[in-house]
Amino acid sequence: MSVKPYIIIAEDEDALSTLLQYNLEKEGYEVGVAIDGDEALMMINERQPDLLVCDWMMPKVSGIEVTRRLRAQTETRNLPIVMLTARSEETDRIRGLDTGADDYVIKPFSMVELVARIRAVLRRIRPGLSEDRVTFGEIVIDRLSHRVQRSGRDVHLGPTEYKLLDYLMQHPKRVFSREQLLDAVWGNDVYVEARTVDVHIGRLRKALNADTDYDPIRTVRSAGYSLDLQG
Repeated sequence: MSVKPYIIIAEDEDALSTLLQYNLEKEGYEVGVAIDGDEALMMINERQPDLLVCDWMMPKVSGIEVTRRLRAQTETRNLPIVMLTARSEETDRIRGLDTGADDYVIKPFSMVELVARIRAVLRRIRPGLSEDRVTFGEIVIDRLSHRVQRSGRDVHLGPTEYKLLDYLMQHPKRVFSREQLLDAVWGNDVYVEARTVDVHIGRLRKALNADTDYDPIRTVRSAGYSLDLQG
């Protein structure tokens, strides 16, 4: 089973955030909820989501300021952001988009429209999340059949190694710590030793690298692991 895309909702209206969470989880997303801009930034710092749904008008730190700060940091510069707002003036829409939002949804909106817009943003910015067949170099994952191949050779993986590879292929060349991989693959409600990641990375390497010249999984000392074409 592939890793669910993780979305953070930053919205101070309880009823709306609950409705958003329910509908997005029903669509197969993993969802975290922040009640203000400060909490959203803290959650993103702890675990970067695949997309942020952010209300413009929030206490403490506004959605515009959250977007500005995220765009100023290298780690979150390309994080997909969908802005929610009651502001419908063209100048406000332009300001939101110029600040760095990838889409701008005006309240009130239908859940069907919002979910469609989220899917569209993810397809455009993170195509690996929505495709049934994902390729990185010689490695191919077919999510419908749960088959993995490298250079045309079938690669036989256990369920955890499959989810690890799927997640790394969604974020090629990005370095993940053991803790980040634990949260993404095992979930943050399960206690697993960080060194368990090393064991499963070792199994994944052994399966992937049979009869090949290089190891696509790069170990970054004191940092973690990355999927990279350069061995």
